[in-house]
Amino acid sequence: MLRPVLRLPVRLPCSRLSCLPLLAALLLPMGHAFAQSLPPAVVGALRVAHIPQQNTGVLVIDTEGSKRVLVSNNIGQPFNPASVMKLVTTDAALEMLGPTFTWKTQAYIDGTLAGGVLNGDLILKGGGDPKLVLENFWLLLRQLRARGIQDIRGNLVLDRSYFAPASYDPAQFDGDPQKPYNAGPDALLLNYRTQAFRFEPDAASGTVSVSMDPPMAGFTITPPRLSQEPCGDWQGKLMLNNDVSGATFSGSYSADCGARVWYVHPYRMSNVQYVGASFAQMWADLGGRFAGRVLDGQVTPSARMMVEVQSPALPEVIRDINKYSNNVMARQVLLTLGAEMTGQPGDPVNAARAVRGWLGDKGIDTNGLAIENGAGLSRIERVTPGLLANVLLQAWRSPLMPEFVSSLPLVGYDGTMRRRLKTQGVAGQAHIKTGTLNDVRSIAGYVQAASGKTYVVVFLINHPAAPNGQKAQDALLQWVYENG
Repeated sequence: MLRPVLRLPVRLPCSRLSCLPLLAALLLPMGHAFAQSLPPAVVGALRVAHIPQQNTGVLVIDTEGSKRVLVSNNIGQPFNPASVMKLVTTDAALEMLGPTFTWKTQAYIDGTLAGGVLNGDLILKGGGDPKLVLENFWLLLRQLRARGIQDIRGNLVLDRSYFAPASYDPAQFDGDPQKPYNAGPDALLLNYRTQAFRFEPDAASGTVSVSMDPPMAGFTITPPRLSQEPCGDWQGKLMLNNDVSGATFSGSYSADCGARVWYVHPYRMSNVQYVGASFAQMWADLGGRFAGRVLDGQVTPSARMMVEVQSPALPEVIRDINKYSNNVMARQVLLTLGAEMTGQPGDPVNAARAVRGWLGDKGIDTNGLAIENGAGLSRIERVTPGLLANVLLQAWRSPLMPEFVSSLPLVGYDGTMRRRLKTQGVAGQAHIKTGTLNDVRSIAGYVQAASGKTYVVVFLINHPAAPNGQKAQDALLQWVYENG
């Protein structure tokens, strides 16, 4: 992977005097002593990792009315947050869209329907659903069949106008467009726009069976040869060439690997082609017929709606985003904020403006904030530890606190924190979101200390040695549990 180039400012984004109102009003109430420096265990872990304290932003603050600060370091300095940025996006979505918000995908017909024959177009209108998985798409098609449509004698028109048209380069971030996390957003995003290849070696026949989800009409698969070498880098050995017409595995697959699944982003296939080929195969599997073209377009005035399917409610969607750090889902949520708050097609500009307005209405200083996609898969996005902590503090006091906190990984148990601190006292006592890029390691969330008090914890690292910083972050979580 390419290493992000991070250029950290050497000064705070405000002068010493202009920062005082922010610190006094939000972080250091009158009558309380100034916060401690970093705990010795954290300082020692950073020293071993060769990470200077100036490249870290840390804030630990009590969620109670006193807002007592235990630890602070560089709280007004902008850092690249990596996936911790998803906390801002998802909390904004919960509050602005509401906990019952759902995304809708609709099917219209423009033509006449008689005797199972649609003489006209079928129009699928995307509503930005981040979780339009195969099961829900199949349900939509099944309901169309139940409404009497069998033979479509027009075109399939995909209305993706809920989001503004935009060019997207999946190789821009790290030069690996095939990775699923590099899939771009789309108003009609099906199955996270990934292909799941399933490999089954058969030693008796000396072959490898390969199947794929979603199944796609006209898409051929050439399987790899079966080998007896060690499994090793099994994905690299497959030598995949993947395009619109099919996937060719010109390499080998080891019998030693057993059955495995490889998730791939088919970046050489447009979203129209991806949805069209998936539709054609699934429609045929349901007994339908379709021989038309697949086109970009919009719902026409003469069209009438036949079927609508809805996503799970927003809290379930943000749980997937935060527990498993799903980037394309976070992008979908951010663009949805732009669309819903402005009444215009969602784009990063109107979405970022909506989030900034939401923060401003809460009195949270947005100095140092930079929003590119809301997912944190970015070299541009920046946030200060102070801003993150204040978002978390206000979320804790919100009526929607249970929905938000439960979306974060539970330390030692699930999500991206399932393997960390499993044998420590803080396991099961903290909900923490993680963020990872080449030069970034971030954590942010809540720790319930042994005392029963709950603390907001933010720890951002931007440095070439950041991958070695996990022990320092884990040490802080355990320290807060023991000393909070």
